[in-house]
Amino acid sequence: MKVFVTGATGFVGSAVVEELLANGHEVLGLARSDRSAELLTKLGADVHRGDLEAPETLRGGAFAADAVIHTAFLHDFLRFQESCAIDRTAIETLGAAIDDTDKPMIVTAGVAFLETADQVATENDEAPVPTDQYPRASEIAANALVARGIRASVMRLPPSVHGAGDHGFVPMLIGIAREKGLSAYIEGGRNHWSAVHRHDAACAFRRAIELGSMGETFHAVAEEGVPFQKIAQAIATGLDVPCTSIPARDAAEHFTWFTPFAAMDQPASSAQTRERLGWTPTGPELLKDIAEAGYFNQ
Repeated sequence: MKVFVTGATGFVGSAVVEELLANGHEVLGLARSDRSAELLTKLGADVHRGDLEAPETLRGGAFAADAVIHTAFLHDFLRFQESCAIDRTAIETLGAAIDDTDKPMIVTAGVAFLETADQVATENDEAPVPTDQYPRASEIAANALVARGIRASVMRLPPSVHGAGDHGFVPMLIGIAREKGLSAYIEGGRNHWSAVHRHDAACAFRRAIELGSMGETFHAVAEEGVPFQKIAQAIATGLDVPCTSIPARDAAEHFTWFTPFAAMDQPASSAQTRERLGWTPTGPELLKDIAEAGYFNQ
């Protein structure tokens, strides 16, 4: 099938493009710039010029394809509320473009802050209601499409999607540790982050677009819960700085806006996803990647 991929030159999206092409699919990738268009052409994908912040430009890509994978998101945490609003509008626009068709669409969300019924989050747990503190509404928007009969599904990603070229949460922690001269964890570091290698995540997206049904939720999670203290220690080792426990009362001063994520304890299971999609992650684990994938050369 021909798949329209937003975020096609991003860290996750580019891996999705490669995975789809390697498995016999065609790809139409969203490109905002000439550089992005050139990168997609080199990968072997067709190019659709457009911009997440100009949602009307997304329609043509959805019209021209047999399926949609939405991985794009503006990771600007200084204007996070605005980024979340742009994402919601993009999802609504893409959904409207495939209304009255049977085209499948995957919307990217996260396992962060799920309303869990147990200690470990599962695919059955509800997405958090958007708030001023965490306004992301990707999953809410996808569910609204499903309620209209649009064949949308959700792929939740863990806090760390890792690998060479990562510019997500682990590099942010490395930046804080560089600035402060120490790598910190909060009150013993007993909280956990789930994780997945980018190529394993890409495989989950590909299998979901091939096998998934309307309204399904998937977890692209390889490691259920990596102790945050071990992540902090791996960063300390890589930077050759101390690794220190800090009291919860001092966390906001150290981590600033990143504090809710540094404190997040969100182990997550992918048992249902593995069984439903026949997905078996094979990539390196997070701590190995922190040590070996060039995180300290960025």
